[in-house]
Amino acid sequence: MAKPNKLRSEDLNDELITDQQEIQAAEEFRQLLDQSLHHKKFEEGEVVQGTVLRISGDSVIVDIGFKSEGVVPTNEFTDIEAVKPGDKLELYLEKVEDDEGQIVLSKQRADFIRVWDKVKESLDGEKVVEGRVVRRVKGGLIIDLMGVDAFLPASQIGLRPLESQDSLVGNMVPLKVIKINKKRRNIVVSRRVVMDAERAKLRDVILAEIDKGQIREGVVKNITDFGAFIDLGGLDGLLHITDISWGRINHPTEVVKIGQRVKVKILEYDRDRSRVSLGLKQLTPHPWENIETKFPVGATIKGKIVSIVDYGAFIELERGVEGLIHISEMSWTKQVKHPSKILSIGDLVDAVVLKIDKNEQKISLGLRQLEPDPWFTIDRKYPVGSTVEGKVRNITNFGIFVEIEEGIDGLIHISDISWTKRIKHPSEVVKKGDLVKCVVTNIDKDNRRISLGTKQLQEDPWMLIGSRFKLGQTVRCAVNRSLERGLLVDMDHGFEGFVPVTELEGVDEAKLAEAFKGGEPLDLLIIEIDQVNRRIALSQKAHTKAQENQDVKPFLKESAAGGGTAMGDALKEALQKQEENKPDAQA
Repeated sequence: MAKPNKLRSEDLNDELITDQQEIQAAEEFRQLLDQSLHHKKFEEGEVVQGTVLRISGDSVIVDIGFKSEGVVPTNEFTDIEAVKPGDKLELYLEKVEDDEGQIVLSKQRADFIRVWDKVKESLDGEKVVEGRVVRRVKGGLIIDLMGVDAFLPASQIGLRPLESQDSLVGNMVPLKVIKINKKRRNIVVSRRVVMDAERAKLRDVILAEIDKGQIREGVVKNITDFGAFIDLGGLDGLLHITDISWGRINHPTEVVKIGQRVKVKILEYDRDRSRVSLGLKQLTPHPWENIETKFPVGATIKGKIVSIVDYGAFIELERGVEGLIHISEMSWTKQVKHPSKILSIGDLVDAVVLKIDKNEQKISLGLRQLEPDPWFTIDRKYPVGSTVEGKVRNITNFGIFVEIEEGIDGLIHISDISWTKRIKHPSEVVKKGDLVKCVVTNIDKDNRRISLGTKQLQEDPWMLIGSRFKLGQTVRCAVNRSLERGLLVDMDHGFEGFVPVTELEGVDEAKLAEAFKGGEPLDLLIIEIDQVNRRIALSQKAHTKAQENQDVKPFLKESAAGGGTAMGDALKEALQKQEENKPDAQA
């Protein structure tokens, strides 16, 4: 019974010995750890080595061998997705312990310190370095330069503004460090400086090679209203708008775009001023070669209206070839006031080739030639002597224009309005828009003129003048109006007569208009009838003398019966003298 108890006591002793050894080993480990931590001192501002433990929210938790864990913000990593536990990092110790007892670390500051010497060496030595475009920010681009962020201002991206800066994101680009600030950890780089240097090298090469007549390739660098500047590789040339296309263009952007690669011909080169004139259209054949074969005279062609001016419309027949439809060639009959009344820019029209001047590069075209000329048969449609009716389209001092059909006008001259009346102005007879009947009196096909008359609708009253008026006849007339040297009076049967101022009693020529306002009745004697010149002259004085003669004759008869008296003899003598002094027309 005692033997089992002894064995249990030995087992207990063994367990106690084992516990004491473990406690002693743990104490020794703690002492070693304390000694290790006490021996390794961490100071703010130094770069330490750390191991990634995990990623928690917006922080990367790392172990740097200190009693507490370190924290690095995730936004300091260019590609946080690539960070994983176990990664070794160089970190900048900003604070040994924050409010939460954690070590505050910075990867960016550690990276900056690590590459600072290289960056400064690049700046001092003006060395070209490569960086990767990370992202676009306000005012420029962020560059990954040897693991640190650098700023590339928009003005330093290239030789000319880019259409889109995003096109560079993700690309490696050559750069030069142009400014650094260690305290603020700022690095400013330039791509333009590198490109300028490369351009200068290319310029020297091209200046030695370029010559008039060469065909070279370039890039459209800039565009203005008058042309485009082409970068030939270190040397800019001007492609003037007139040398871009054989055809008409309003702006260079219709043919070329910024950044486009184009082949051009060297037209002129001024070595002293390094000026180059370029041509694009000169790379294609001149469109006026064999122009007579392509567009023979008399042929009907189709083209697009590209320009309208006061005197006509320009039609593009093909690129670089334009023809003019003059306003006079647009209609046989219509008087076109402006080409825009019948044509518009962009219209596709048919036209007939009338004339080609290859030396002047001019083609005359016609629209009206597409239809028969109505003036060829106008005399058959409106023969001389026929009666027509038309609308008064216009009234002038010399006559009335009457539209007898659309586009065809005839003229009633003022002298063909009335057989007998002197018309001061055609507006006395008609007004614009009136319908009038008239007779075709003449047709001039060559000059496209039709003469009309309204007086021809009636028989010429002058053919019967002898049966209506006689020389020496006394007539009562009404004053129509005063003229320069006499009066125009209205007579019976629609005739007009003229009374010279010298045949009026007691009226001075200067006061003629004051004495007669029109409408006054006058008794006059006809002293002349000129059938050829259609003129009747009358006299107030002759009428008065004739009346006096009639009054005196009874006294003469009485005197003769009584054997005569001195007064009777005097009157008889006076009458004889009056008879002798009468005008020939009266005789």
